[in-house]
Amino acid sequence: MKALVLTDYLKFEYQDVPDPVCKDDEVLVNVKACAICGSDIHGYDGTSGRRQPPVIMGHEAAGVITKTGKNVTQFKAGDRVTFDSTIYCGKCWYCRHGKVNLCESRMVLGVSCGDYRKPGAMAEHVAVPERVLYKLPDSVTYVQAAVVEPLSVAVHAASVSKLRLGDHAVIVGAGTIGLLLLQVIKAAGATEIIVVDLDDSRLKTAEKLGASCTVNSSEEDVAAVIAARTENRGADIAFEAVGISPTLNTAIDSVRLGGSVVMVGNLAQKVDFPLQKCVTRQIDLQGSCASSGEYDICLDMIGHGLVDVDSIISKVVPLEQGGKWFDRLHAAEPGLIKVVLEP
Repeated sequence: MKALVLTDYLKFEYQDVPDPVCKDDEVLVNVKACAICGSDIHGYDGTSGRRQPPVIMGHEAAGVITKTGKNVTQFKAGDRVTFDSTIYCGKCWYCRHGKVNLCESRMVLGVSCGDYRKPGAMAEHVAVPERVLYKLPDSVTYVQAAVVEPLSVAVHAASVSKLRLGDHAVIVGAGTIGLLLLQVIKAAGATEIIVVDLDDSRLKTAEKLGASCTVNSSEEDVAAVIAARTENRGADIAFEAVGISPTLNTAIDSVRLGGSVVMVGNLAQKVDFPLQKCVTRQIDLQGSCASSGEYDICLDMIGHGLVDVDSIISKVVPLEQGGKWFDRLHAAEPGLIKVVLEP
């Protein structure tokens, strides 16, 4: 089969590779669409250390089943599916208690990190276990389904948060996750949503998707804008969707006394943390890791028009052109948000 292979950092080759082997509990999926994730970009240049060449990346994907293992019972050839990016064991304490994102032996499709290597979906075919599969509604296209994985991250973040009806919320970071979070928490009942970023084009997209207010943090005093819109209290809740020191501190500074901050972004391994500020203001901090079985909810939200994933899909291009689009995303080309590759 053909695949887009990261043969060295900053270097892709579109080449022939062996077809994946379908194990007894797995299915073989003919990939119809695979999106480029921000984590793929950080793997592309080697900064994350989690895409050690050679590797086939890709964990945001959808396709049609072409073959099933002998132990597969709930799916058949011809089924349109997407799949969880996390390959969880289904047997450990965390899996048995519904926390599959924290599985003790979790692997992620398209990741090669030293501990394991799991070929991903930037290829004509990928093999995945039956337990991570989800059938696509007729109303959801393959390209839309390729965005279910990042949407599930947003839905999971909202589900572990203390978000309540009528809350005033702040989202720091208007990338893919931030723009999806905006739509998810709006559907969940947040009435005032302020989105903070440095990119005016992304802030304009946030406005189109229903943000009450947008703030370019390089041009405006974020805390002052938020105070003016919240009777000088601060927001009830903030979602941090970048993962570096300045954005985490912006999120913490944006909430009221006793407010909460959900940490979704994880770009940096360590950040400067205002301990005394969080303690004396009794700020609640909640980490949110990947997703934990929210795919059905995501497909339902897309199918019923509660989330507009088309608005964040910048380009749909052939897989063989993937290297060029990785370069453009890596260069942070203005206006580019999500690029979907079609094998």
